[in-house]
Amino acid sequence: MAIQGERIRVLNDVEPEEKGAYVLYLLQQANRARFNPALEYAIEEANRLGLPVVACFGLLDGKNGFPEANARHYAFLLQGLAEAKAGLEKRGIAFIMRRASPGEVAIDLAKEAALLVLDRGYLAIQKQWYGQIQRQVKRRIVQVEGDVVVPVETASGKHEFAARTLRPKLNRLWDPFIEDLKARPVKHEAKGLGLKGEIDVSDPDTVLADMTLDREVGPVKRFVGGEGEARKRLKAFLKGGFEGYGAGRNKPEAAAASHMSPYLHFGQISPVEIALAIREAKAGDDDDRGAYLEELIVRRELAMNHVFYTAGYDSYDKAVPDWARKTLAEHADDERPHRYTEKQLAAGETHDHYWNAAMREMRETGYMHNQLRMYWGKKILEWSPSPKAGFERTLRLNNRYFLDGRDPNSFTNVAWVYGLHDRPWQKRKIFGTVRYQSENSLKKFDAKAYVRAVEKLCAAEG
Repeated sequence: MAIQGERIRVLNDVEPEEKGAYVLYLLQQANRARFNPALEYAIEEANRLGLPVVACFGLLDGKNGFPEANARHYAFLLQGLAEAKAGLEKRGIAFIMRRASPGEVAIDLAKEAALLVLDRGYLAIQKQWYGQIQRQVKRRIVQVEGDVVVPVETASGKHEFAARTLRPKLNRLWDPFIEDLKARPVKHEAKGLGLKGEIDVSDPDTVLADMTLDREVGPVKRFVGGEGEARKRLKAFLKGGFEGYGAGRNKPEAAAASHMSPYLHFGQISPVEIALAIREAKAGDDDDRGAYLEELIVRRELAMNHVFYTAGYDSYDKAVPDWARKTLAEHADDERPHRYTEKQLAAGETHDHYWNAAMREMRETGYMHNQLRMYWGKKILEWSPSPKAGFERTLRLNNRYFLDGRDPNSFTNVAWVYGLHDRPWQKRKIFGTVRYQSENSLKKFDAKAYVRAVEKLCAAEG
């Protein structure tokens, strides 16, 4: 299938360099060798120009590492990159990995390239890389979106108020974007180019051991990185967990989650590939399909919209709406029956047995069910010395322990706890008119069964 024109942006509109030795693809957000629009576009252009394709990746660590990333995140990333490297090379594409920023790697390798192809992410640091590349690379630069179903600017030209305002726009637009993407044949294999990478990611454990990074939060056994594992999990979900998803998705003990979020976060599977699989699934009914697509497309792309159109999306003063900050400020001095330090929260040392279990799942396995994430975040607001301190704590804990932390969903979900994409509710202490969540919300599911499941999962981590 053709790559939709709305996914393609020309950042430097010059003709491809006639003396270029290859087409260069900066593989940084879409870390996969299949169902990758940017990669397939690079192959199309290379075939047209009679050139091979070189994919590159810049690995950051130490003081210049990706913000808040630790051994847990890098282990999963490297597992995925090892598989991507093997998949690319099997297709006749070279893969070069260097210990440098993505911008530095692309700028250097682009000197011998006919043109440069970028994939796309929406975080501030990614925008910085693209800006640096655009300023310094004197070659044709084309960016191809592969991380959302409907490109952000196509869906909306402004910051959306809530899911209810973005949903109808996406519903009208998404059908033409949910199409299969076939692998293009590589007509010119990348052999004999003489290019070398500093890092051989074929052995991800060795690469991880050689990195300078935060190792206090270690890798998990619950999730293994890579596009093959992502597709395996998706297939198992559609076979055994998707039927009844609409009714069971808010019940953590029901095992109705697909666990695709870490793989989407690291670009190891395409949201379009997932959407196609959901639409074509033999199990489930229209309610199940609708509920899943709501999460995959509407909610996830609302987060992309928020991050794209909000400067300072990680800041309490910028990300939280005025009405919410005002009402929280009015109740900042309200008596708080329970207060905990960030250290106590991280250790799960509160009076709330179920909150502690959720924190343990997050801390030890890198995941927490969405139903518990809402409760978890609201309680941190309630137990913190101020709303702003609560926001900052929530974000730090979220980004430190979750495999899928540090992405648009995370920044948006944390801000939602404090009023983003919501409306004023009945006034109460501490929260003002920001939505409150009490222990009664735990009655909507079998909380004791959830705790037992967490105990089992954590025991498996060893």
